[in-house]
Amino acid sequence: MAIRLTKELKQRALLLREVIRHHNYLYNVLDTPEISDEAYDTLLRELITLEEEYPELSTNDSPTQRVGAVIREGFTKVQHKVPQWSFDNVFSAEELEQWHERVLRHMERLNSRDEPLAYTVEHKIDGLKVILEYKKGEFVRGATRGDGVVGEDVTDNLRTIKSIPLVLPEPIDLIVGGEAWLSHKEFERINEQRIALKEEPFANPRNAAAGSLRQLKSAVTAKRNLDTFMYDIYDIDTRETSLEELTTQGEELELLKALHFKVNPYWKTVDTIDAAIADYHYWLKRRDREAYEMDGIIVAVDNIRLQEKLGYTAKAPRYAIAFKFPAEQVTTVVEDIVLQVGRTGVVTPVAHLRPVQVTGSVVSRATLHNEDEIARLDVRVGDTVILQKAGDVIPDIVSVLADLRTGKEKKYIFPKKVPACGGDGSIERVEGTAAWRCVSKDSFDQQSRVLAHFTSKKALNIDGLGPSIVEALLRAGLVSTFDDFFTLEKGDILELEGFAEVSADNLRAAIEESKSVSLQRLLVGLSIGHVGEETARDVAQNFTLNKLRSATEEDLVVIEGIGEVVARSIVKWFADTQNSAMLDRLLKHIVIKRETKIKKDILKGKTLVLTGSLENFTRDDAAEKIRHAGGKVAHSVSTKTDYVVAGDATGTKYKKALALGITVLNEDEFASMVQHGRN
Repeated sequence: MAIRLTKELKQRALLLREVIRHHNYLYNVLDTPEISDEAYDTLLRELITLEEEYPELSTNDSPTQRVGAVIREGFTKVQHKVPQWSFDNVFSAEELEQWHERVLRHMERLNSRDEPLAYTVEHKIDGLKVILEYKKGEFVRGATRGDGVVGEDVTDNLRTIKSIPLVLPEPIDLIVGGEAWLSHKEFERINEQRIALKEEPFANPRNAAAGSLRQLKSAVTAKRNLDTFMYDIYDIDTRETSLEELTTQGEELELLKALHFKVNPYWKTVDTIDAAIADYHYWLKRRDREAYEMDGIIVAVDNIRLQEKLGYTAKAPRYAIAFKFPAEQVTTVVEDIVLQVGRTGVVTPVAHLRPVQVTGSVVSRATLHNEDEIARLDVRVGDTVILQKAGDVIPDIVSVLADLRTGKEKKYIFPKKVPACGGDGSIERVEGTAAWRCVSKDSFDQQSRVLAHFTSKKALNIDGLGPSIVEALLRAGLVSTFDDFFTLEKGDILELEGFAEVSADNLRAAIEESKSVSLQRLLVGLSIGHVGEETARDVAQNFTLNKLRSATEEDLVVIEGIGEVVARSIVKWFADTQNSAMLDRLLKHIVIKRETKIKKDILKGKTLVLTGSLENFTRDDAAEKIRHAGGKVAHSVSTKTDYVVAGDATGTKYKKALALGITVLNEDEFASMVQHGRN
């Protein structure tokens, strides 16, 4: 049953139209986007969905009815001889299959079902659409797509692009279309120059390409080294040539090559939609290896006669579709803000979100970090927000789209008490930080996380003792401190739901195996404030456990990377009588392995960031290699980053590295550096 059209839905559609128009103007006219393409797409898709469900919401001036951009002042307007359509988008294999079914249904209506159906698959390059016109083989005019009907005359600027032939090998009248784009390398060079001149760097290669092509002085465009790929022939007069009539999209691309246009070599014809989906997944893993920015693939009916029969909707061809790569930024709605208690007692606000897919997975929660971050973002329950995966992994709210507020959004006020903290629920702000922490140490949530951290891969690495099992053991009263894990009997484990003889034996064996542990892993597992993997490794390289137990702050601060706050936290933990007694009990069950001294040479003083999937290293292995070579591992790219190690996956870290001119290493280069000392 359809949901009744409410006042709130009408207001949402109205606000969406206004916000989309605003960002469309910034993107297409001023070349100064405030949000990513992906975030814009999700807003547009939400409006499309609303108008499809409630046709009465659709208006003639809705952004869903438009093809493209407004014309910028300063350029001569050009009336296109052939309308320049944009492609509709799909974002999943299921949506592509639905489009394929629609094509088949249209063929049925056209009595063309018996015609062979093949598809051409091409890269969807994130550049700027251009249309080139030739008279008797000579380039006479070039324009941007504009709004699809009227574009901008950028002929002089296009003449500076070396891949555009000014004279064709055949004296024909011709109109072709394609993409002007900027390589990653050129984008990096331009941004380096802009930063040196204290100018704002371009946000991405597409933005830079648009800004370069729409210069009022062609000399500026010439210095930007733009490139092109042509992919469409709109009009051709072959009466005075030997050229044959085209029958397929593939033939069209081959003809463009023969006419000396630059054509992307990566295109293929496939016989099934499944093959197109397979090609999508192939390029999803490899897109960062290309010289240009690509944000998906174009799937088009190969037969030109069938293309003509299928025709167009009000704004897009029926015979082709853009299958876009997973969004790195999307929009969603904050449905609630709740507090979560961490293993060190820190209280963290978490946004509960309307579920949304970002970078290939569904996200329904994102940390808001602390009270100060909530204030900085001014995020409220009910807000529409832009979400991304920070470092391609952690969901992070980037900004709030305040223009979409209705007045019903609720500000979040940090409470004075948090029941999950245990005791009376009191919390206090940690001096000198933005963090709030539980006053009581009786929090079940906190205790459960502390114990689960102790058994985790980064610490004791007890296989099979994940958070849910640890919580069950805690609820059953079988564990309360770290040493309790080593006194568990098989019978204790069998009391837990889901355990049988074999699984209980396996868990006991894993506990036994963990009894030999490095000091670094033990320190990580103890949940000492401010002590993570890197700090634990530095401490373990300089102290034995016995010496550490009696160390002073002065002893610790001489270690590179350890300041007063960390030193004070370590000394305080070991001085606590309860911690000391627990450690004595724990040492009756475990043996501390000798630390391997790290040879700090080739990467000494260097900071590296890892992104993507590596074939021969896990993320932890790669980080270990970096540290053994004397380097530091950071989680985000900044001007302080020396190298970014990039696997197959695409993401914001890779793009930011290019924008900042940071050296990007592939896996082979990284392996050579850490194993053989080459840089």
